[in-house]
Amino acid sequence: MSEDNDLITVQDLHLYYGQVEALKGVSINFKKNEITAVIGPSGCGKSTLLKTINRLNDLVPNVTVTGTVEVDGQNIYAPGMDAVELRKQVGMLFQQPNPFPFSIYENVTYGLRISGEKNKAVLDEAVEKSLSAAAIWDEVKDRLHDNALSLSGGQQQRICIARVLATKPKVILMDEPTSALDPISSDKIERTMLKLKEDYSIVIVTRNMQQASRLSDRTAFFLAGQLIEFGETRDIFMQPKRKETEDYISGRFG
Repeated sequence: MSEDNDLITVQDLHLYYGQVEALKGVSINFKKNEITAVIGPSGCGKSTLLKTINRLNDLVPNVTVTGTVEVDGQNIYAPGMDAVELRKQVGMLFQQPNPFPFSIYENVTYGLRISGEKNKAVLDEAVEKSLSAAAIWDEVKDRLHDNALSLSGGQQQRICIARVLATKPKVILMDEPTSALDPISSDKIERTMLKLKEDYSIVIVTRNMQQASRLSDRTAFFLAGQLIEFGETRDIFMQPKRKETEDYISGRFG
């Protein structure tokens, strides 16, 4: 049952790649203005869950999805749901920074331009606001027409955050967003996430237990396509109810 501050509600979600069941009856909810961490060993369904929430799995052949995923009360798998519109509401950040090989300015305005926005004042304002929110405006404001690929990895990842923010999403999905970055860049991304939580819901897949415990309000532990345990982060880390959760968090497997 969805509560008032639930932004995403997933009910009895099964996902198959061909005959292989990658998600096995997952039910979970993500709240507004919270960071939810999704943890678990490789291949347990963490990234598959994220891709199901913004329908990136549509791009994979031979995928079957059953159950419901609602974003802000809308069933995103309902007939007639526009996946492109959905991805503006549900932004996604990947493990490797993936700016387009254009200028910083063109990267940030990309989503707005494909929506038909041509007003330069609107685009300029979106660039400054989004880059400021992604904590990189001061570093790049004099280089907006430089190629985004000329930036460091950590800066590129923050440009990707700004690109997501420019389309005014409701939720930001992050798939191990700092795992390819150095500690200083990772720290900047984490600080940015904590600030963004004031305005967005964030779901982060991470294999870094310290990161999950530092950043998240709630944590979901997945194993072999199943949601094993889900709750307040402090409870999951300090008093897990399931032995599998305790074994994973204490490093006995994973």
